[in-house]
Amino acid sequence: QLGGKGGTVLSLDLKGGQKAAFKFLNALEIAVISNNLGDAKSIATHPATTTHQRLPEDQKVALGISPGLVRFSVGLEDTDDLIKDIKQAVAVSQR
Repeated sequence: QLGGKGGTVLSLDLKGGQKAAFKFLNALEIAVISNNLGDAKSIATHPATTTHQRLPEDQKVALGISPGLVRFSVGLEDTDDLIKDIKQAVAVSQR
C-alpha cells in the first residue's frame, strides 16, 4: 500500500532500559501512552510491560523486545511538531 515508503510505526530502543523508556514516554507532549497502536493521534507504548508482558524473558529477547524498546505509532499531527517532541523526549530519557 505504501509503495516501499515505509510505515507509520517507529521503534526506538533507548539506552538505559526500562527507566529510560518510561522517562521518554512521560516526557512526550503530543503523543499519548497506550497499549494499542493505530489511531488518528500519535500513540506510544512500552511492549515489555504492556503487549508482551506475559512472555518469558527469553522469548522477549528472541522477538527483539528489550527493556528500552518503545513503539511509536505516528498520527496526523504536524510532522515537525512530532519530530521536536520525539527529540526532546529522547533527550529527557538520557538524563
